[in-house]
Amino acid sequence: MALKAAKINLPKAPVVDFPAVDPAPLMAQDAERAAQGIKGPFRFGVNHVADLDMENSGVWSTLADGTRLWRLQLHCPGAYSINFVLDQFMLPEGARLFVQNEAGQWLGAFTRESAPGRSVLGVGQLAGDRVTLSYEEPAGATAPGHLHIAQVTHAYRDILGLTKGLHDSGSCNNNTICPEGDPWQNEISSVAMITVGGSGLCTGTLLNNCASDGTPYFLTANHCTQGENPATWSFRFNWESPTCTPTSNGPTNQTLSGASLLAHSTGSDVALLQLDNTPPANYAVYYSGWDATGDAPANQTVIHHPSGDIKKISFDNDPAVPGTMGGAQCWHILAWDDGTTEPGSSGSGLWNQDHHLIGQLYGGQASCSNNVNDFFGRFDVSFPLLSQWLGGCGEVVDGFDPNMGQFSLDAAVISVSGIDPHYCNADLISPVITIKNFGSTTLTSLAYAYAVDGGASVPGSWTGSLATGATAQISLGDIPVGNGDHSFTVACSGPNGGSDEHPANDAKSAAFSVFNPGFPVHINITLDNYGSETTWTLADSTGAELYSGGPYEDFAPGLVVEQVCLGEGCFVLTLFDAYGDGICCSYGQGDFQVVDGQGTVLADGNGQFSDSASVAFCLLSSSIGKAAGAQGMTAFPNPSNGLMNVVISGWTANEVQVRDLAGRLVFRDNSPAPWQRHVLDLGGLAAGSYLLVAEGEGRRAVQPIVLHR
Repeated sequence: MALKAAKINLPKAPVVDFPAVDPAPLMAQDAERAAQGIKGPFRFGVNHVADLDMENSGVWSTLADGTRLWRLQLHCPGAYSINFVLDQFMLPEGARLFVQNEAGQWLGAFTRESAPGRSVLGVGQLAGDRVTLSYEEPAGATAPGHLHIAQVTHAYRDILGLTKGLHDSGSCNNNTICPEGDPWQNEISSVAMITVGGSGLCTGTLLNNCASDGTPYFLTANHCTQGENPATWSFRFNWESPTCTPTSNGPTNQTLSGASLLAHSTGSDVALLQLDNTPPANYAVYYSGWDATGDAPANQTVIHHPSGDIKKISFDNDPAVPGTMGGAQCWHILAWDDGTTEPGSSGSGLWNQDHHLIGQLYGGQASCSNNVNDFFGRFDVSFPLLSQWLGGCGEVVDGFDPNMGQFSLDAAVISVSGIDPHYCNADLISPVITIKNFGSTTLTSLAYAYAVDGGASVPGSWTGSLATGATAQISLGDIPVGNGDHSFTVACSGPNGGSDEHPANDAKSAAFSVFNPGFPVHINITLDNYGSETTWTLADSTGAELYSGGPYEDFAPGLVVEQVCLGEGCFVLTLFDAYGDGICCSYGQGDFQVVDGQGTVLADGNGQFSDSASVAFCLLSSSIGKAAGAQGMTAFPNPSNGLMNVVISGWTANEVQVRDLAGRLVFRDNSPAPWQRHVLDLGGLAAGSYLLVAEGEGRRAVQPIVLHR
């Protein structure tokens, strides 16, 4: 671990300040490239040219044991993260380089083995606008080390998921941990995000070879390599959400630096690399199989990092067809059925129904709002160029798991199914776990234990016979749960009565919510002719996203009904239009409503908007099934520009409150006498959605209102 300078009374590292960056024009250029169907590399940063070495920058210190320590801080004002390239990386035996940010996160140690046979090194991203290099050289080193920084990258986009919301790619994409990804966990483990040229992102895949010997061959797109030196690239593995929903951050430090370009061609937009280092065992990677027959697939799957986001998986249920793009021989995806690709997905693998890779992404127009036309360079066209490395054992090779059989006793829980993200008026879950034998010894028994919300552990056991690589499912029966948000964890142990030699893969978890009492709610959306432009989110009063939906098919106008379950509280439904012209009235008469289980309209939207429109509504156990007016209160006009009439029927009120969607009081009107009609002046409040609350005679009525200017 890196030495902590403050604890050994060393002076602060000298700082090199780089120029500030204006992201606005860069974002505009990026958007134009995406509109042209250019999938990558996905630009996230600006490269600053640097000339920093151990002689002209930084500070040297000598520690009590004779260790020589050189330190330097890089500052890119306002950057989301910093990465850099060492074009001179020469370390003696025993020397170490660490890179640390202000939050105490670090990369390293980088040693001479980090770039075997090379004198260059690309160092991946660390969050924040300051990073400090610390180079440690042991006393008596055979030769002095030398480092020279030639390029520093200022990230104007957050590609670590720390300050932005994760799931920044299109809402139609699926996290790889979701149930859709369960059959593809092996292939998912073969995919990594690539930092290209310091400031761009692509995706690629570890490939197996005929020898199944774990040589780290890595497939990506040729256009990702153009004008770039893969020796300076970094590769981030396993950046995946640990939960299906909500999307959560995963590890960002499982990285490798450097690769050799073995072969590349524009004829199928292919590039084959060999990583400088084999991914370590704790990365638990997989080497994907492939198919070079050229047979048309029945369906296909892509695993990728769209828009530099956490890893996603997309599906096309119809056969791809041969096609061309930019002169390259491709598989043409006519339309994705579930998910999409985006800039940053370039180079990502395409797998057929048999889990064999058949191509890598070149480009196309597909997005969540226009999910058609993607092109993948054909692996069968590439294969004659690649076969000298991948081998000549045939046209189809299965995948290889280097962790399989590495240990004698290695049982794992690989997935949890049978738990829905949301439950309505339910008090039971029925989990099913899938176990897998990664060990070289046939698995005949194991123990497992599960817990809900970290509570008491419930033990169980399994017996059977699983050969190496085989799986089995265990039903855990019905488990009682209460109202609220929950976590479920399960872990296995004691394979064949012994000790698991690889406990890192023993546990899995799942998150879910129970609404009890729960209220079924329908979101009714009347689409216009361009349903592919329409998506929606439903959030609670804190802004946390509970549900989302869309996009929908084009030229299929009509009513779409989405059913959700909600507990007591207040909520905001937001409808989005990707084109910015709403869903009414030029291309169809679209609108939207929120309706409860008794058919009462809780919120009534309007299809005439630009990019988005929001409506707020509340569900209370005392008023479910009653419209706002049925509670004895009506407020109009709604939306309002400030002046609003409030009419009470059947009772009288003497106080009106207005609260924001987080429940904070922003307006109060107390009247000395009871009333049934009142005029409110809300002109002092900002535009937005609020809750209007009237009280009197021991009664209370709540109605969502919207103010606009």
